[in-house]
Amino acid sequence: MVLHWKFSSNRPVYIQIMDQIRNAIVTGELEPGGRVSPVRELAAQAQVNPNTMQRALVELEREHLLVTCSTAGRFVTSDPQILENLRNAALDAVIRDCAAQFAAAGITIDQAVQMLLALKQEEEQHG
Repeated sequence: MVLHWKFSSNRPVYIQIMDQIRNAIVTGELEPGGRVSPVRELAAQAQVNPNTMQRALVELEREHLLVTCSTAGRFVTSDPQILENLRNAALDAVIRDCAAQFAAAGITIDQAVQMLLALKQEEEQHG
């Protein structure tokens, strides 16, 4: 598992790690049932303290996104309901972000819907 780590200073690093791992699960970069690299290896890749990485992974276990098999290590959950909930939460965040960006541009939700429908129609004609 090699992720491309990016951090900013506006939020705790362990939360940013959690977000990036969640995103990797949603996008399929980390597959359901796939093995997660050991803490020290991930920490070295991300250039963070192993304790910070450990904290993020433990929190993801609490969310049931990661599961630990005593001697085999950590794995991404294969539970379809947990994965579906994660995808829905990610989509909800995208939709809310888009709505905020539309509002900042002075575009109402109804106008945005019309613009999206026009985009869909355009893609259907050219796709």
